[in-house]
Amino acid sequence: MFDFKQYMKNQQKRVNEKLASLFAKTPQQSRLLFAMQYSLMAGGKRIRPILCISAASAIDENHQDVLPVACAIECIHTYSLIHDDLPSMDNDDLRRGNPTCHKAFDEATAILAGDALLTLAFEILSDITISHHAPQIHLKLIHIIANAAGPYGMIEGQMRDIESETKQLNENELEQLHNLKTGALITASVNAGAILAKATRQQQECLNIYAHNIGLAFQVVDDVLNVKGDPERLGKAVGTDTHLQKNTYPGLIGVCQAEEKARQLVNNAIESLQKFDDRAEPLRAIANYIVRRDR
Repeated sequence: MFDFKQYMKNQQKRVNEKLASLFAKTPQQSRLLFAMQYSLMAGGKRIRPILCISAASAIDENHQDVLPVACAIECIHTYSLIHDDLPSMDNDDLRRGNPTCHKAFDEATAILAGDALLTLAFEILSDITISHHAPQIHLKLIHIIANAAGPYGMIEGQMRDIESETKQLNENELEQLHNLKTGALITASVNAGAILAKATRQQQECLNIYAHNIGLAFQVVDDVLNVKGDPERLGKAVGTDTHLQKNTYPGLIGVCQAEEKARQLVNNAIESLQKFDDRAEPLRAIANYIVRRDR
């Protein structure tokens, strides 16, 4: 029987060790590096890098060179959290149970730490010396991840999130917002793993469906937890979406229907993996975890 908890623990350890090694080659200490490490190594579920690893393993258990790419994606995710927490954005004081970067340091340092993590991610992705893959593969990965993180993905989603405060979106508009803000980078994480493991077109299409569904489910569950989650488990305040008048699934269709929507999305994701064998069990387990999580 697949031991999901142990799998996550093992993969989180791999990711955390690799992330820590990113700073080992820089002996000089600076406020910027401290702030980058503070946010990057503050814990977290590491869902995106583990999805990248798991997608590659679902195609080829002997895949290589996925860990640096997975960690680059986590750098991008962490940068987005640092900037999301800023006073001009969500104005949060806590992240993962610790003071947010701008609270632990200052606003200017937090902005620069986020900028530096984003840039570091593409330094990693463009380093062909750490991979046996052809440069064309690196270019493809850079394009996919940049597209997901930039003005056609996550950043556009964040902009729509801000613009829609005090406005009432319909369900289709809200789904588009979430697909951009949260889903795009999750989908890129899965696609990157598939590319590195040389997935067939059919395999990529199935994994795309999987990623689209869990990406939206992840944000729906986040919306629900912001209403009924335990602040101590979450490591951050709850009720902030209502305070900021953000558009959420609980606000639009109610908590119970939002929870049901998340379950249906996860079922869709698991169904999309029918043609995969037991090597895709981690992906199935991650989908189930997303809908059951409490933080």
